[in-house]
Amino acid sequence: MTTTWFVAIAALWIGYVVLEGFDFGVGLLLATLGRDDRERRVLINTIGPVWDGNEVWAITAIGATFGAFPHWYADLLSDGYPMFLAILAALIVRGVAFEYRGKRDDPRWKARWDAAIVAGSLLPALLWGAVFAGMIRDDPPYLLLGAATTLGLFATHGAVFLALKTTGQIRERAIRLATRLGLAAAGPVAAFLTWTAAARPGPATVALAAAAALTLAAAVRAAAVRREGRAFAATATATALTVATLFTAMDSLGGRSLDAAAASPYALTVMSWAAVLFAPMVLLYQGWTYWVFRHRIGVRDIPPH
Repeated sequence: MTTTWFVAIAALWIGYVVLEGFDFGVGLLLATLGRDDRERRVLINTIGPVWDGNEVWAITAIGATFGAFPHWYADLLSDGYPMFLAILAALIVRGVAFEYRGKRDDPRWKARWDAAIVAGSLLPALLWGAVFAGMIRDDPPYLLLGAATTLGLFATHGAVFLALKTTGQIRERAIRLATRLGLAAAGPVAAFLTWTAAARPGPATVALAAAAALTLAAAVRAAAVRREGRAFAATATATALTVATLFTAMDSLGGRSLDAAAASPYALTVMSWAAVLFAPMVLLYQGWTYWVFRHRIGVRDIPPH
């Protein structure tokens, strides 16, 4: 059961980075792709119905870690406390910015909240990479490379998502930018995956690292020929495989074996029944949300005021 819960926690983190990854990417590109207020409102509206739901994946992953592997939870949050605190502060600022941006029809007011959205997306996009890299090794260059990896993946993922969800000039600019961002991300991603596979040279780690790099290359190719759906599926897969590579490369949980870091069998059993009962409902609800808000939007859908 300990192995099952380790895989479940890895799946929760993968779901988080794939879904929240394009959220962060949209926030990062708000000022780059949004030329005026109406275009920036289009960008925000692409993630408006889903961004807060996507954050629940991280809360669930952290809660599951606390319940299933309390010793790992203690080590992980203690060692990475400054980064987790900075991520939390950035997410709070970002959430407030989404809500308060439209409260006043004042360009300076909106510009300040737009800057908060960009900063609140940039900091987690960097720090999550460092957090995940820190699970493998506590080496500053490796942590920085992990931060560059998630930043590049999230920015590319967000640009492709915008190309998939918008119309008109925003769509055209987004797909062109996605190609450039993917090419820029390829170097750090390849270096990070190579370092990870070399540090933990298991067959699963090597295979996943290679698949992640190849999938990112496929995403760049799909974006270059304007196949937005394929490009989005490829960036989502590349992001998922990168995180999966890190979890397969872990040889201990905070210096403890899987069984030593785990909670009691009774606690794991109770958690398993709770997951069986509630996880399908949550997944169905979130899937329904994405289905309802699946259509493209453009400037014509945004009133002037």
